[in-house]
Amino acid sequence: MVVLNKIYTKTGDDGTTALGSGERRKKYDLRVAAYGTVDEANACIGLARLHLVDNGELDAVLMRIQNDLFDLGADLATPEIGETPDYEPLRITSGQVTAIEEEIDRMNKELKPLRSFVLPGGSPAAAYLHLARTVARRAERMIVELSEEKGEQVGGEVICYMNRLSDFLFVAARASNENGAADVLWVPGANR
Repeated sequence: MVVLNKIYTKTGDDGTTALGSGERRKKYDLRVAAYGTVDEANACIGLARLHLVDNGELDAVLMRIQNDLFDLGADLATPEIGETPDYEPLRITSGQVTAIEEEIDRMNKELKPLRSFVLPGGSPAAAYLHLARTVARRAERMIVELSEEKGEQVGGEVICYMNRLSDFLFVAARASNENGAADVLWVPGANR
């Protein structure tokens, strides 16, 4: 159970932060930046949820995803170090990846096939979902880079989840645009 009685600790005043293992890293460390960017994507999803009108089903899915993103951040904040910790670290599971795939498939059935790329926009919810999608893609790139760093470990399900998340957010944005009817489509060379 998490208990936050005091919000500031001053332990980060030296430019470091603690990982779940207790190890301290610079605040610009790639691992810290990666889970910070996951948190940023989560905040963008929160903004999108404010604009969902009469779509309680999508709101419930986004709430589950927000919770998953905290799990994912905890996974990244607690790298596998070879030693057995005093507690079982939280890890993203294949079941969480499967759940998001099922939501993509369910929503995508209602959408018309695309004949052009979609510009971020349309309804406010869709615009914020597109913003969340781009932040999720940035987080994914950082996580993949982290996974290739010597001495760093990233669970394979973390990368899969982030890859599916951006796909989900794209489909959710289209669903929020009247199932694609209100999508703003790219017109190549329209302003030449």
